[in-house]
Amino acid sequence: MNRFLTKAFLLLTCCFGLLHSASYAQENQKFLNPIMAGFYPDPAICRVNDDYYLILSSFAYYPGVPIFHSKDLVNWNQIGNILDRPEQLNLDKHGVSRGIFAPTLSYHDGVYYMITTLIDRGGNFVVTATNPAGPWSEPVWLRDVHGIDPSLFFDDNGKAYVIYNGDAPDNKPLYSGHRTIRLQEFDYKNLKTTSAPVILVNGGVDISKKPVWIEGPHIYKKDGYYYLMAAEGGTSVNHSEVILRSQKVNADYVPFPGNPILTQRHLPANRKNPVSATGHADLVQTQNGEWWAVFLATRPYDTEDHYNIGRETFLAPVEWKDGWPIINPGHEEVQYSYKRPNLPAGEAPKLPLNGNFTYKDEFRESTLPLHWLMLRTPRSEWYSLSKPAGSVTLDVRPETISGDANPSFLARRQQHIRGTASAKMDFKPASSDEFAGIVAFQNESHYYTIGKTMANGKEVVQLRKSEKATEGGPETSVLAEAPVKKKDAKKPLYLKIEFNAGKYAFYYGSKEGDWTLLKDNVDGTFLSTRTAGGFVGVTLGMYATSQGKASTGKASFDWFNYEGNDAIYETSTAKKNP
Repeated sequence: MNRFLTKAFLLLTCCFGLLHSASYAQENQKFLNPIMAGFYPDPAICRVNDDYYLILSSFAYYPGVPIFHSKDLVNWNQIGNILDRPEQLNLDKHGVSRGIFAPTLSYHDGVYYMITTLIDRGGNFVVTATNPAGPWSEPVWLRDVHGIDPSLFFDDNGKAYVIYNGDAPDNKPLYSGHRTIRLQEFDYKNLKTTSAPVILVNGGVDISKKPVWIEGPHIYKKDGYYYLMAAEGGTSVNHSEVILRSQKVNADYVPFPGNPILTQRHLPANRKNPVSATGHADLVQTQNGEWWAVFLATRPYDTEDHYNIGRETFLAPVEWKDGWPIINPGHEEVQYSYKRPNLPAGEAPKLPLNGNFTYKDEFRESTLPLHWLMLRTPRSEWYSLSKPAGSVTLDVRPETISGDANPSFLARRQQHIRGTASAKMDFKPASSDEFAGIVAFQNESHYYTIGKTMANGKEVVQLRKSEKATEGGPETSVLAEAPVKKKDAKKPLYLKIEFNAGKYAFYYGSKEGDWTLLKDNVDGTFLSTRTAGGFVGVTLGMYATSQGKASTGKASFDWFNYEGNDAIYETSTAKKNP
């Protein structure tokens, strides 16, 4: 009887706890920004009934164009990658910040459309699917759409249009950064344009002020008006979002007098926890009538605009006032936390996308998790998840991450300003040409890697820094080196990268958790976009190379652990998603 009463008491206590948690969640109706932390830029969103889908730029990473699903705009789960077959996406010899630019997503009459630009090879194309998780079709190229950042607009009269960033009129720019927004009719059944381009916007909202890089356009229809929204100012500190409207889809667009409708460019660089470079937005109306915006932004860690983790995806409310939408109403600074959308709570992410978290990949499945990336299109099978099982094994190949091929490199995004990445590796180098380890990678000429190799006939742990490419010169220099002790030669090697804003530290060990510092206070601004350039962010991953020489070597990684611990998420106003 006593045991029965005890079990009943525990059950009631458990139920009370669940009710208390649910009550707390109802009271604490806030979500965290960014909704997708790390290198998740150029968001485009699409609602189909009560389902939401979001896609992002992938540049020269493969597979291309990650696609996410949500029920509440807050909790997002990746359901696939739209360009996940080599025949869909040729990234051969592309620089890291080339490749796929600014995809957009639409839905019409049971079909999903993704349109994007493959820079330097082919231009603009569209793919379709009836299931957003795939499979997606082969690309259909739009050879007469000359520009970047295309999007589709389906009007309620049955017509459709492609809108994009094009050259200046007659290809004669009046100043650097002078672009146009153009429109062409689009036959969505046969996937081709059916009219010559017309210019909707020349330069920007006020060409007398020489606005630059009007791009990322979208058209929305509301209350008898066509609203044309686009980014302006370039995707850095001067980024902004502007809007115009017309009663005709193809002409006479008038700018909002209060433009821009989103920017942070006027705010002081020394503000606390800055959110910067806001723009490249897309709007969505919920089934309950609310309007929201997704947009990219950055989180610099100093007043010189250094950030390593790339452009991230934020979510903010939209308020319509006097016939115009305002993003982030009532605030000057973009907020790290807003009241949640009036939508039923969605499924918690399988992979955390924001807040502070620890996530360990143990490679026990037959396929790589969707958040893992590689550089450029693979042309051979060079990794295995079954030999041995429960690990990922890389072939030691001649390709390097300094080159323009598809190296033996698997990576995930750095999503925090402060955190660590670590791995357990089995690798026996046969020569000084063979190297395997983990990497903090921004681009081909800006990365650090810690791993094992041979030096003077003995195994060593080295920290290497990429060097600027020169004809016949070395791709890396050695910043630090330590011998592998004889007693540890047959043991796995544990490797760790620790990052804290502009400082990185590198560790190794022969036992999990027992770390030896190889080098600290390594310049992390070397990995920043401000220093390295480009449009991506740091990725952290596993790497093996024989540096141009033939090899039969293998490097196996039992697990890869990521931990993020940003100070902003520890504050009382930025709790983890309930």
